Amino acid sequence: MAAGLAERSYMELGPAPRAPPRRLCEVSFSPPGTAPVPSGRYGDSAGGFCYRECAQLGAATRNRCVRWTTSGDTLELVEESLDTELLNNAVRLHIQGCPLLPGGVHLCEVQNHLVLLLVTVQSVHRVLLPHPAYAYRGDLITESQMQSVFTDVGKINFRDPSSYYLIPSVPGLAANSVASAAWLSSDGEALFALPSAAGGIFVIKLPPHDVPGVVSVVELKQSSVVQRFLTGWMPTAIRGDGPSDVPISLAVHCLDHDAFLFALCQDHKLRMWSYKDQMCLMVADLLEFMPVSRDLRLAAGTGHRLRLAFSQSLGLYLGVYMHAPKRGQFCVFQLVSTESNRYSLDHISSLFSSQETLIDFALTSAEIWALWHNEENQTIVKYINFEQNVAGQWNQVFMQPLPEEEVTVRHDQDPRETYLEYLFTPGRFSNAAIQKALQIFSQGTERHMDLTWDELKKEVTLAVENEFQGSVTEYECSPEEFCQLQVDFWSKFCACCLQYQEALSRPLALLLNPYTNMVCLLKKGFVSFLVPCSLVDHLYLLSNEHLLTEEDAAIFDDLEMSRDVVCLVQCLRLIGESISMEIALIMEMACSRLQPPEKAAEQILGDLIANDTENVMEDIHSKLQEIRNPIHAIGVLIREMDYETDTDMERAHPLNMRLNLTQLYGSSTAVSVVCWGVCKIAMIRFQICRDLLILQQLLLRLGDPMVLGGGQLFQSQQDLLHRTSPLLLSYYLIRWASQCLASDIPIDTLESNLQHLSVLELADTTVLTPHKLVSSPQTIVELFFRDVARKHIVSRLFLQPNTSLIETSLNWPHLITAIVADFLPLLWPSNPGFLFPECLIGSCQYTQLQEYIRLLQPWCHVNMGSCCFMMGRCYLVMGEGHKVRHRGCICC
Repeated sequence: MAAGLAERSYMELGPAPRAPPRRLCEVSFSPPGTAPVPSGRYGDSAGGFCYRECAQLGAATRNRCVRWTTSGDTLELVEESLDTELLNNAVRLHIQGCPLLPGGVHLCEVQNHLVLLLVTVQSVHRVLLPHPAYAYRGDLITESQMQSVFTDVGKINFRDPSSYYLIPSVPGLAANSVASAAWLSSDGEALFALPSAAGGIFVIKLPPHDVPGVVSVVELKQSSVVQRFLTGWMPTAIRGDGPSDVPISLAVHCLDHDAFLFALCQDHKLRMWSYKDQMCLMVADLLEFMPVSRDLRLAAGTGHRLRLAFSQSLGLYLGVYMHAPKRGQFCVFQLVSTESNRYSLDHISSLFSSQETLIDFALTSAEIWALWHNEENQTIVKYINFEQNVAGQWNQVFMQPLPEEEVTVRHDQDPRETYLEYLFTPGRFSNAAIQKALQIFSQGTERHMDLTWDELKKEVTLAVENEFQGSVTEYECSPEEFCQLQVDFWSKFCACCLQYQEALSRPLALLLNPYTNMVCLLKKGFVSFLVPCSLVDHLYLLSNEHLLTEEDAAIFDDLEMSRDVVCLVQCLRLIGESISMEIALIMEMACSRLQPPEKAAEQILGDLIANDTENVMEDIHSKLQEIRNPIHAIGVLIREMDYETDTDMERAHPLNMRLNLTQLYGSSTAVSVVCWGVCKIAMIRFQICRDLLILQQLLLRLGDPMVLGGGQLFQSQQDLLHRTSPLLLSYYLIRWASQCLASDIPIDTLESNLQHLSVLELADTTVLTPHKLVSSPQTIVELFFRDVARKHIVSRLFLQPNTSLIETSLNWPHLITAIVADFLPLLWPSNPGFLFPECLIGSCQYTQLQEYIRLLQPWCHVNMGSCCFMMGRCYLVMGEGHKVRHRGCICC
């Protein structure tokens, strides 16, 4: 059993959306009294909001959040749910001539409303939306579809004087700051804190939405605690305060009848204000907590960032990023109350970061999560436990790579089919990126909007083929030249898709859910989720620098075994890094053509040895010498990756699920994330098993008693080789199923099929219900999870004896790990359960099922009779009854 898994790396799960870009409700308005302002001053930004009760099983807001992106004077908001499909869940607000401040979007919950507070360069806005808990009044949520909070946003009067206010020209908004904060008072007033052009902060207060009142503006200045209203502004020269204390980052912590306003200022000082008392309660010089030079102290701190995190048990934490040229530093403090209503900071930790450009960071009472861009414009995300990690070692997050730029077209392949498979493999390119590329490639002659996946595939084929045919001259060309011309045109289109995919994948912010501990990456075009890595994947993906530190950690209870496994993984990494795309294709083709993987591994090893210009084999041999017991270490690694079980797991629990569990993790978003997680694991494990087979072939070739750990038996190696091969084939099959699209079947056909299967008394067809497939094409693994597996998994996780659902809190890192771990055995081909093929035949996925059984039959000897029956059923339905008798299938 693995020990010490608290500090493990994470993996980004961000499958590119296959659905057409969502339809947004468009709302455009211009606040009276504003003048158009150029919108190119600020870059795009993003943020998110999580409902307070989103981690509670019985709440209407369970697993729901709102995310947004801003670009100039346009704000796009999307409400997401992991449980149900939210209708009318996206809106685009265009506040004409009023660019939004980055970070100028704030959401607050009150009893009946969700309140949206907006800050632009000229105005502040309050928008009231219905709260989901109020809309459903505590009823159990059992529908697969629900209305979003944005359903009626088009009916709101955004020009209502009570819903907005123009920022006063005196003192005016600080030109070199984008800071803002907004909150609701306990009396329902909307408050907006903004940096003053003359230094300090001014706060605009809108009266409660349902109470007549006057807007007031208050200035907070360190030189005075006297409240100054808008009518009482004094010229800057009279006040005598310079702009050095202009806030560059603002944050607010609400109390019952007050609000603490924190301002991180250009003079590197952190100031804390009580809004109720209009008093500065604390000033802290943050340069005291970092190595500084005279130049840094004199320079304005324009790159600093401030974040807050509150815990009922631990109190308020402040996270500060201090930016300095070519370096940065995070400081974490705890707010401490002293005598006479004064406060101080208790320094918890200082953490140094790399030289990359910080885009965003998030804080909890235990961790910092940070998002950077490096010089190559690559995305870097890391996290650290600032209390336990005394060494200051950041944990890695393995990011979703962009699609490969090179597409290999073999001489026996059709370029068009090869490129179409590359473009439309699920998870690689988003629908939006392909549509944008199609628009450019077609030179804007047609509008390609709202195309389904199949329609998009047809339009892309037509567009590229038309371009190709229009450029081919009348003279005859050789087949090789004709093929190369096709490759050139398809390559040109793919390059355009890559450009847009990269733009849509650009991360803008982190969203950390403090209630479920979910961490999301908000991108220009979609959202991705960060999930914990399993031990094996964690070790294999770690960089060499970080992998060396694992030797000091007790990965397993046996320290020597831990070191052996780390050395073994280092050998596998050396092999994996030496394998080119062409060589990797040898193993892929062997699996597809039902050839023994051991033979492919032997061929790959021969190629590696023949082309070993970097002395990799010598490095591997040297590393093998460090392994005390290689045979045992390989066995441990195999056991960690094997999901075979002797029990029929999926039939262990009944499906009498309680109402508040029926939709849990049932939305398209959740299904996509879970199934993409399975696909990513299958991809990584396939590579691990491939490299392990190659290493085992090397051990057989070496035959060195010193390497084998004291003359271990040749038979032991053979046994491990024959255990690794079906492991590799199992992951190949799961990976294939995770990328194989399901066919869209008419509902009447599904109903007729289920009636026929019920007559045959197949055990689990009752769990299948005919319904129209979701708007985006789903893979057969997604179909299986949505219709069958999810109910079994949720039942097993939440309906155990002595489980109190009322007290259960949804913890995303734990749950996503448990769900994937429970899902893989249901997909594991050598397990006695047969739910996956039953689901396929119940859903009329006959072509997919035939390919599944073809890939399975030569090596998997479990459920052979059931596979034979399924194949016979497929033949009969598809009008190939003659194959039933010819192939000896037993069929009813």
